[in-house]
Amino acid sequence: MHRLRPLPGSFNDTRDALQRVAVHIVARARSQATGRFGLRVTNGGFGTPEFGDDLTRVRVSGGLLVHESGGVGGASSAATRIDGACLSDLADFADVDLAAELDVGHDTPPLGDADELLAVDDAAASALGSWYAVVAEALDRVVVGASSESAPTLVQLWPEHFDVALDLAAATGRRANVGGSPGDGFHADPYLYVGPWNSDRPGDAEYWNAPFGAVLGYRDLVGEHDPVDAAVAFFRRGIALLAN
Repeated sequence: MHRLRPLPGSFNDTRDALQRVAVHIVARARSQATGRFGLRVTNGGFGTPEFGDDLTRVRVSGGLLVHESGGVGGASSAATRIDGACLSDLADFADVDLAAELDVGHDTPPLGDADELLAVDDAAASALGSWYAVVAEALDRVVVGASSESAPTLVQLWPEHFDVALDLAAATGRRANVGGSPGDGFHADPYLYVGPWNSDRPGDAEYWNAPFGAVLGYRDLVGEHDPVDAAVAFFRRGIALLAN
């Protein structure tokens, strides 16, 4: 069972540093090999699905960058600490070309100074990994209860906004994004969201508490015995309102 604890004071800075790693190291690794940049929630954080003939996977686990290979030439694994490293160091480690063009959306974080040392706190990185695990498990449970007509998409972590999400049809003409963000300019702390694609906000006006739909903040989940249950209930509430 996942338990969410109060966020350490270093969380926002660590989140921002890890998003640069997600975009310019992890997503680049997949993009330069396949042209795709969507990521997955992995043990302790996030990473690529396997790609290439050698079944490469690049992932972040807590404060570590991990590079794995499982091809016919033999399996291998290597890891390095992110804290105190720079993007140039991490790019060499993961065999990533920082000079290659990359666009993961209109809010793509800039590369910035690739030789600037990154500051990543282990406790904050662990909190981020726990948050992603809660969101991903809740979304899996939403998919289990979804009808075939709702056509839910793959659960992915999108490096542009650093959120874990899918979209589905709650009813004909009422599709919605459903997921969790680690915090952004709209809401500093992590939050869950249901974002209808159109302007429909049926039913409970108190539920629809954000300009783009509905949110449930991290602090509302900290005291929950099982935050996954609470997340599933929040998601299903929005889907049910849209369905009716």
